[in-house]
Amino acid sequence: MINSVANINSSQPLKSPSGDLGVVLSSLYLAPIEYYSALFRVKSAVIEIHDNYQKQSYRNRCIIAGANGPLSLSVPIEKPETAKSHMKDIRIADHGNWRHLHWNAIMSAYNSTPFFEYYADDLQPFYEKKTLFLVDFNLQLHQLVCSWLQVNTPTILSTEYTTEVPEGISDFRETIHPKRPSGFTTRPYYQVFKEKLGFIQNASIIDLLFNMGNEARLYL
Repeated sequence: MINSVANINSSQPLKSPSGDLGVVLSSLYLAPIEYYSALFRVKSAVIEIHDNYQKQSYRNRCIIAGANGPLSLSVPIEKPETAKSHMKDIRIADHGNWRHLHWNAIMSAYNSTPFFEYYADDLQPFYEKKTLFLVDFNLQLHQLVCSWLQVNTPTILSTEYTTEVPEGISDFRETIHPKRPSGFTTRPYYQVFKEKLGFIQNASIIDLLFNMGNEARLYL
């Protein structure tokens, strides 16, 4: 759970809340395992919400393991007013019945996993209510995931784009991207369709949770 939400000013050198090693992350939709592995291994984190929104990134999409292979779920957004719009200003488009489609896809992919019923009641409400801004939707889901994983890394939100990341702080804002594999690998774990499709690497964190439950922490 995000247990420390504060602000930073990018005109000053970025420091972690406790002065220990930290990481800078983007705001992502049900982020891949790599994201939570990075968060789990540091003493503090910053979530950048003043970066420019990027199409075809994890900012508005996640990858789940469906019956026919990796399945991308994308949150529709309203067309930004300018070519370069900050992530914090991106609004969710209310069309296409996407919430219903996403939830049905998640149920179809995971309703036979060992821990789906354990987590489903907490997750489903996010697909039944409207959230105006993408960053709010992402952060609310992020808090839920952290509570499931019992990851209590103190986390702050940026108030301006952080241009200078000091020594000792890892910058993963552009590293975790579906089009630019970072080389991150996860030790294979149980997946429902593994025998049919092979192991799907670095899927959304919900894939790990629905399949492994409390043991998910061991794979971070």
